[in-house]
Amino acid sequence: MEEGNARGSKFKRVCVFCGSNFGNRQVFSDAAIELGDELVKRKIDLVYGGGSVGLMGLISQKVHEGGCHVLGVIPKALMPLEISGQTVGEVRTVVDMHERKAAMAKESDAFIALPGGYGTMEELLEMITWSQLGIHKKPSFPQTGCAS
Repeated sequence: MEEGNARGSKFKRVCVFCGSNFGNRQVFSDAAIELGDELVKRKIDLVYGGGSVGLMGLISQKVHEGGCHVLGVIPKALMPLEISGQTVGEVRTVVDMHERKAAMAKESDAFIALPGGYGTMEELLEMITWSQLGIHKKPSFPQTGCAS
């Protein structure tokens, strides 16, 4: 049996990859809100793509409002596209997508993917590849049930 941390989970910070859009089905937004609630319940901090719109905005707001720390990592070029209005939690600006993924991986204990586009899929696949290559030993959990 694995030991949990003092926060009630073996994970202190979880990275969630997801879209900067809401998608075309209500179930996607529902999944982001439900996951945010679960992270708060387990006192797990969020690392995410830094956007304040779409699914990213939903989950970050939910976790932040629940009192957990939120760290957004966003490339400078995406700021006008993915941040609308006020940012949520701590936002770290990076140079490019490569630096974004490296920072998110470094700051996280595990990875979860919610619905998103090609970028979300690419981010998750890179984390899976890094695990396969031994670059990290952190688990990845794609939420495939959300799209059905």
